Amino acid sequence: MKPLYAIAGAVLSTVALWMVAAILDIDMVVDPRNGQPPGEIPLPFAAAMTLVVSLLGWGLRAALDRFTAHAARIWTVVAGVVLVASFLPVLGVGASGGTKTILALAHLAVAAVLVPVLGRRRAPAYAG
Repeated sequence: MKPLYAIAGAVLSTVALWMVAAILDIDMVVDPRNGQPPGEIPLPFAAAMTLVVSLLGWGLRAALDRFTAHAARIWTVVAGVVLVASFLPVLGVGASGGTKTILALAHLAVAAVLVPVLGRRRAPAYAG
Protein backbone atom coordinates (compact mmCIF):
# COMPACT_ATOMS: atom_id res chain seq x y z
CA MET A 1 0.00 0.00 0.00
CA LYS A 2 2.92 2.34 0.59
CA PRO A 3 3.56 2.80 -3.14
CA LEU A 4 0.01 4.08 -3.57
CA TYR A 5 0.62 6.68 -0.86
CA ALA A 6 3.86 7.68 -2.54
CA ILE A 7 2.13 8.04 -5.90
CA ALA A 8 -0.60 10.15 -4.30
CA GLY A 9 2.10 12.25 -2.61
CA ALA A 10 3.88 12.75 -5.92
CA VAL A 11 0.68 13.95 -7.59
CA LEU A 12 -0.13 16.20 -4.64
CA SER A 13 3.35 17.72 -4.79
CA THR A 14 2.72 18.67 -8.41
CA VAL A 15 -0.66 20.15 -7.52
CA ALA A 16 0.88 22.11 -4.65
CA LEU A 17 3.55 23.59 -6.91
CA TRP A 18 0.95 24.61 -9.50
CA MET A 19 -0.94 26.32 -6.68
CA VAL A 20 2.24 28.15 -5.68
CA ALA A 21 2.68 29.22 -9.29
CA ALA A 22 -0.87 30.58 -9.33
CA ILE A 23 -0.36 32.44 -6.05
CA LEU A 24 2.89 33.95 -7.37
CA ASP A 25 1.20 34.77 -10.68
CA ILE A 26 3.58 32.56 -12.66
CA ASP A 27 2.07 31.59 -16.01
CA MET A 28 2.84 27.97 -16.78
CA VAL A 29 3.37 28.72 -20.46
CA VAL A 30 6.15 27.13 -22.49
CA ASP A 31 7.36 27.60 -26.04
CA PRO A 32 8.50 24.21 -27.36
CA ARG A 33 10.68 25.96 -29.95
CA ASN A 34 9.66 23.44 -32.60
CA GLY A 35 7.43 25.64 -34.73
CA GLN A 36 4.39 25.04 -32.55
CA PRO A 37 2.89 28.02 -30.73
CA PRO A 38 3.57 28.48 -27.00
CA GLY A 39 1.08 26.70 -24.81
CA GLU A 40 0.01 26.53 -21.21
CA ILE A 41 0.71 23.47 -19.08
CA PRO A 42 -2.62 23.14 -17.27
CA LEU A 43 -2.80 21.61 -13.82
CA PRO A 44 -4.85 18.55 -14.90
CA PHE A 45 -2.23 17.71 -17.55
CA ALA A 46 0.66 18.11 -15.09
CA ALA A 47 -1.12 15.99 -12.46
CA ALA A 48 -2.01 13.31 -15.03
CA MET A 49 1.57 13.15 -16.31
CA THR A 50 2.84 12.82 -12.75
CA LEU A 51 0.36 9.98 -12.16
CA VAL A 52 1.34 8.17 -15.36
CA VAL A 53 5.09 8.47 -14.74
CA SER A 54 4.64 7.39 -11.11
CA LEU A 55 2.63 4.33 -12.15
CA LEU A 56 5.26 3.44 -14.74
CA GLY A 57 7.95 3.71 -12.07
CA TRP A 58 5.96 1.45 -9.76
CA GLY A 59 5.42 -1.03 -12.59
CA LEU A 60 9.14 -1.09 -13.36
CA ARG A 61 9.93 -1.71 -9.70
CA ALA A 62 7.41 -4.57 -9.57
CA ALA A 63 8.92 -6.13 -12.69
CA LEU A 64 12.44 -5.80 -11.31
CA ASP A 65 11.34 -7.44 -8.06
CA ARG A 66 10.23 -10.48 -10.05
CA PHE A 67 13.44 -10.86 -12.05
CA THR A 68 16.38 -9.74 -9.95
CA ALA A 69 17.62 -9.67 -6.38
CA HIS A 70 19.01 -6.17 -7.00
CA ALA A 71 15.70 -4.50 -7.81
CA ALA A 72 16.10 -1.65 -5.33
CA ARG A 73 19.55 -0.67 -6.60
CA ILE A 74 18.63 -0.97 -10.29
CA TRP A 75 15.38 0.96 -9.81
CA THR A 76 17.13 3.76 -7.94
CA VAL A 77 19.77 4.13 -10.67
CA VAL A 78 17.11 4.15 -13.40
CA ALA A 79 15.08 6.72 -11.42
CA GLY A 80 18.16 8.93 -11.11
CA VAL A 81 18.82 8.75 -14.84
CA VAL A 82 15.17 9.53 -15.61
CA LEU A 83 15.27 12.49 -13.20
CA VAL A 84 18.36 13.94 -14.86
CA ALA A 85 16.89 13.35 -18.33
CA SER A 86 13.65 15.04 -17.26
CA PHE A 87 15.50 18.33 -16.94
CA LEU A 88 16.44 18.38 -20.64
CA PRO A 89 13.00 19.54 -21.81
CA VAL A 90 12.85 22.07 -18.96
CA LEU A 91 16.14 23.54 -20.14
CA GLY A 92 15.21 23.36 -23.82
CA VAL A 93 11.86 25.14 -23.84
CA GLY A 94 11.27 28.83 -23.94
CA ALA A 95 9.68 29.89 -20.67
CA SER A 96 10.05 32.44 -17.92
CA GLY A 97 12.46 31.79 -15.11
CA GLY A 98 9.54 31.30 -12.74
CA THR A 99 7.96 28.71 -15.02
CA LYS A 100 11.20 26.80 -15.39
CA THR A 101 11.72 26.93 -11.63
CA ILE A 102 8.27 25.49 -10.93
CA LEU A 103 8.81 22.75 -13.53
CA ALA A 104 12.23 21.85 -12.09
CA LEU A 105 10.86 21.86 -8.54
CA ALA A 106 8.01 19.59 -9.64
CA HIS A 107 10.47 17.08 -11.07
CA LEU A 108 12.53 17.18 -7.88
CA ALA A 109 9.48 16.92 -5.63
CA VAL A 110 8.14 13.89 -7.45
CA ALA A 111 11.53 12.20 -7.20
CA ALA A 112 11.83 13.15 -3.53
CA VAL A 113 8.57 11.34 -2.83
CA LEU A 114 8.95 8.30 -5.09
CA VAL A 115 12.64 7.39 -4.80
CA PRO A 116 12.72 6.76 -1.05
CA VAL A 117 9.59 4.61 -1.17
CA LEU A 118 10.00 2.71 -4.43
CA GLY A 119 13.78 2.51 -4.07
CA ARG A 120 13.60 0.89 -0.64
CA ARG A 121 14.77 -2.68 -0.27
CA ARG A 122 11.96 -5.12 0.37
CA ALA A 123 12.16 -7.40 3.37
CA PRO A 124 12.50 -11.02 2.34
CA ALA A 125 9.24 -12.91 2.37
CA TYR A 126 8.78 -15.15 5.37
CA ALA A 127 8.73 -18.74 4.23
CA GLY A 128 8.01 -20.28 7.67
